[in-house]
Parts: sequence; structure tokens; C-alpha cells
Amino acid sequence: MAEKKADTPAHQETFKRLREVRDEAVRHTRLAQQLHAERRDILRGLIAEGFSQAEIARELGVTRQAIQKMLAG
Repeated sequence: MAEKKADTPAHQETFKRLREVRDEAVRHTRLAQQLHAERRDILRGLIAEGFSQAEIARELGVTRQAIQKMLAG
């Protein structure tokens, strides 16, 4: 198969947009990781204050198992 190059303005623009989308996805992944860590820290703080996983789950409208997964992550 012959190698294709982005030699037309349309292709160059398409590859530019692809790079932008990729960069944005990486940024969102990093942000999600930071928020995940913050959520885990908040949960641990509530547990340290004496709240049970079941109580936290009720407040959040999720299962206790979901809280366990959040803490494990």
C-alpha cells in the first residue's frame, strides 16, 4: 500500500483537528484522575469522621459496593 501524506489543505486541517482532539482527551484523562483522587480523599475523610460506607452510599444514591470501588481506585 502506498504511503499517503497530508499534502492537501483539507488533510492538513484534518490532522490538525485530530491532534487537537487527542490533546483534549489527554487533558480530560488527567483531570479525571485528579478528580478521582480528590473523591477518594474526601471519602476517606468522611470515614475517618465516623461515617460508614453505607451512610455515604445513601447520601450519594449509590451502593455500598460503589463506595468500596471508589475507595479502592
